[in-house]
Amino acid sequence: GTFSAKFTAISTAMTEQKVEHALKTGAEYIVSTESSCIMNLEGYILKNNLPIKPIHIADILAAGWEG
Repeated sequence: GTFSAKFTAISTAMTEQKVEHALKTGAEYIVSTESSCIMNLEGYILKNNLPIKPIHIADILAAGWEG
């Protein structure tokens, strides 16, 4: 989004830190409510071939609703 375009270095550092912390916990997913954040995380994760997936909270709620 706009933040990652205007503040690339800060955005990259935040992304690296979020993914690193999530991986240390053994999490399979990083959950967010912000679509541009998810796209940024996904790009970083795919680029680095990491075993974690970003997902929007609405997708989790919808999956639970569907059963």
